[in-house]
Amino acid sequence: MARRGKPKMDANARESPEASLNGQQQRFHSILTGLQEHGTVAVDDLSTQLSVSVVTIRRDLDLLEQQGLLRRTHGGAVSIEPLFYEPFKKDRSFQEQVERLANEKRRIGRAAAALINPGETIAITPGTTTAEIIRGLPLASRITVVTNTVNIAMELSKRKDINVFVTGGHLHGDWFSLVGPSAIRSLENMLIQTMFIGADGIDAQWGLSCLSSDEAELNSTVAAHSRRHIAVVDHTKFGVVTNWRICEMSLIQKLITDTGATDEMIAPFQKLGIEVIRV
Repeated sequence: MARRGKPKMDANARESPEASLNGQQQRFHSILTGLQEHGTVAVDDLSTQLSVSVVTIRRDLDLLEQQGLLRRTHGGAVSIEPLFYEPFKKDRSFQEQVERLANEKRRIGRAAAALINPGETIAITPGTTTAEIIRGLPLASRITVVTNTVNIAMELSKRKDINVFVTGGHLHGDWFSLVGPSAIRSLENMLIQTMFIGADGIDAQWGLSCLSSDEAELNSTVAAHSRRHIAVVDHTKFGVVTNWRICEMSLIQKLITDTGATDEMIAPFQKLGIEVIRV
């Protein structure tokens, strides 16, 4: 009678408790990175990719859901949307802002996040494009995020590896920004390595601009306290000039936009010596 081989075991079952814990953390990292990049993950794909059983993956997803880091679905998981946004679910204007060029903004946000160095202090202005940056922040990056935006602070509240500094000020506008003298004063003694600037308009001569004088003033103050300045705007903002300038283009080192920006659109910025990244 032929001898039966031993049943195939999950590799984690043979590991020591310490190794098993390290393996779990590595899987968590891979799962969350997949969610950052794609917005969804599948159990079968993760099982193959990470060389563990589907039972192990399901258990990992359940644990991450308990920590509020994802939402389980049939066969996988999706990125979790903070309860902060629930009151706006039926607000048409809000949903239009979120859904407009959503894929392009996600790509811009991921490309921007990839430029962040471990341990940096970064600043992020209000907006739908800049919100995508924080959803792509590297895990275990030990960075500090300076923001005057309530939703960004809320989304980062579960990230124990990130220190969040929120300015004071009064709540303004449709994208949860804090502005005013107290917000400006809170930045007086701060040094920021990298500032990511979203805008309502970008023009090679006028610079980056927005529709609110209060937000322009605060963002200009943040820019004055920052060493590196990166603009993050989708292609529809090119050639748009609004009343309130955030900064001149001479302050910008990099410009990240989507592939909808043509060679003709980006040429004036390249002539200024700005590195333009299209994603």
